[in-house]
Amino acid sequence: MPEFCSCGAQLPPDALFCHKCGKAQRDIVVPETEAPPAVEPLVPPVEARPEAAALNFRNPLAIRIALAAAAVATLLSFVPYLNWLAAGFFAVFFYRRRTGHMLNMESGVRMGWMTGVIMFGMMALLLSVSLLFFQAAGGIAAVQAEFKNAVDPRVLEVLKHLQSGPEIASLLVQLFVFTTLLSMAGGALGAKMTGRS
Repeated sequence: MPEFCSCGAQLPPDALFCHKCGKAQRDIVVPETEAPPAVEPLVPPVEARPEAAALNFRNPLAIRIALAAAAVATLLSFVPYLNWLAAGFFAVFFYRRRTGHMLNMESGVRMGWMTGVIMFGMMALLLSVSLLFFQAAGGIAAVQAEFKNAVDPRVLEVLKHLQSGPEIASLLVQLFVFTTLLSMAGGALGAKMTGRS
């Protein structure tokens, strides 16, 4: 290796270039390296999301969720109207959360309707059982004798109406209409609200 460059500058030992003029002092041999094999980036396989099952009484998951929402709403009967609306809303909310499927308005209304029908069945059963116990206890005459003047006359009037079949049928029809319509409205609201997120 030369000690001096062609320009006259003294070179340090093992210099690759002249520090004064920049001329290469020796050939640089680049070892051949094999190019690494092309690696395809790992892309996780996209799992096809299963189609949403139809919302009807043949869908076991929808029935379980509607049954749970209806049971809670029936227990909250002391808050009428609001509990029926909330039952439809939460049935849609929990169905969407469980399945991950977005529900449109029609599906939300259908889920609310299912919840309302189940809730009506529960409340009709409770009403029937309580009327049977009321009749077994002696009916309205027993209540009047037991509490004398302590019972509100309006309560006695309602109890008299519940003694006749047509009045009970009318009450059940009204109960069915209100529970299903308000649950359907709650389901539509639930579909609208959960569809935003």
